[in-house]
Amino acid sequence: MGNEGSYVALGLKLWNAQIDRADKLFGGLSSEDILREIAPGRNRLLYLWGHLTAVHDAMLPLLWLGERLHPEFDVAFVSNPDKSRDGIPSHEQVRRAWNDVNAELRKGFEKMSWSDWVQRHSAVSEEDFAKDASRNRFAILLSRTNHLSYHLGQAVLGRK
Repeated sequence: MGNEGSYVALGLKLWNAQIDRADKLFGGLSSEDILREIAPGRNRLLYLWGHLTAVHDAMLPLLWLGERLHPEFDVAFVSNPDKSRDGIPSHEQVRRAWNDVNAELRKGFEKMSWSDWVQRHSAVSEEDFAKDASRNRFAILLSRTNHLSYHLGQAVLGRK
């Protein structure tokens, strides 16, 4: 394995560490705890968890790993702010979706070689990728790991 493979292995290690942190944090919350706001007037923990689930679900087609499993989460957790609509997915629905989506991502990641990671993602055209090869699948992994870490920092505030 050359440097490229080492970078990918490190990126995946960081991703998995953040997923494990999220599993521990969100998985240990009761149905009452999950409705707590991270600060007065701010997002609830359920909204953050659903948001992360929706963003991870969107990674499947972005990385050419398959179709989304829960596109319906976008309306509740991406397109609209928390508490702006009734009938969002329940604690248990978010838990199941989170587990399903991240299991599907892990399965896809296991099949990818380091050279797959430096290929373009589905949101960039071949022409644009030829101009900027940094718009690759590995960049998606890094940006989504950072996104997850950011929201986990917020979620820690809501646990108290």
